[in-house]
Amino acid sequence: MSTTVKTRVSLTVNGTAHEHDVEPRMLLVHYLRDTLGLTGTHVGCDTSQCGACTVHLDGRAVKSCTVLAASADGSTVTTIEGLRPHGQLHPLQEAFWQEHGLQCGFCTPGMIMTGVGLLRDNPTATEEEIRDGLGGNLCRCTGYHNIVRAVQAVVWQMAHTTEMPALVPGDVIPPESLPGGILSSPSGAEINVPNPKNR
Repeated sequence: MSTTVKTRVSLTVNGTAHEHDVEPRMLLVHYLRDTLGLTGTHVGCDTSQCGACTVHLDGRAVKSCTVLAASADGSTVTTIEGLRPHGQLHPLQEAFWQEHGLQCGFCTPGMIMTGVGLLRDNPTATEEEIRDGLGGNLCRCTGYHNIVRAVQAVVWQMAHTTEMPALVPGDVIPPESLPGGILSSPSGAEINVPNPKNR
């Protein structure tokens, strides 16, 4: 009986360093879900079609079912759980809730991770650019209109504020989240939050 040789991988996931021995064929999505217990990254199609498994790998949105965990060695990964620290909602998560951009929620983590990457690269994205940018993610429930509206809401917020919308006083906003791009960084700096009644 042959034994599978394992590969040692070191990754920083949501700001925390991890090191494990993994089978060379293990996909990043399974490493995140099964080894680290980060089940917000969903397995949808296993064929890279649906985008439910989208995470950020070294700052770029990727479908984690297409990446071997071993090939991500030395990389930084952000999952939906790591978009904001301490259980806070990222502005795009808040917008999905406000604009009813989800129904069953299965595609939502991947949609949000793709949307955050899109807005980081193009903070003034038009409706057409948003639809094109989300084209690799499938939703079987919403018809996409409210998903696009949620991303547009964050574009509007970025254009009309000097700081990203915050939810509560003391909210931690990553410096990269100021107008000019949203980055899924779990680290951040304290800012003064405007009075919520003015929003």
